[in-house]
Amino acid sequence: MDIILSNSSGKPIYEQIADQVKEQIMTGALVAGDALPSMRLLAKELRISVITTKRAYEELERDGFLENVPGKGCFVAPQNKELLREAQLRKVEDKLAQAVEEARKGAFSLEELHDMLDILYKGDEL
Repeated sequence: MDIILSNSSGKPIYEQIADQVKEQIMTGALVAGDALPSMRLLAKELRISVITTKRAYEELERDGFLENVPGKGCFVAPQNKELLREAQLRKVEDKLAQAVEEARKGAFSLEELHDMLDILYKGDEL
């Protein structure tokens, strides 16, 4: 499991961990039943506090991404495909809202924004 932490991101470390694990689950890099490193091992690998990894794992469990099996460890929980799609949709909406804000700053028309989106979405098909 690859996790890269940034001191300059502005996000708390536990949130960076949780976000990256969620991303790996949503992209299929981690699938239901996959074991995650123990909290202690992950803390050691990332050179952070066990309390931080515990908080990240608790958040992931609360959100339904992980299952904690006492005595065995944490595992990726079976995912509801609709919930995963909804989470991905929220991410896309956030990014598009940022793009719209930038387009307004640049005084781009809605048509120009549509054209850019078409080009970016279709990519090599054009």
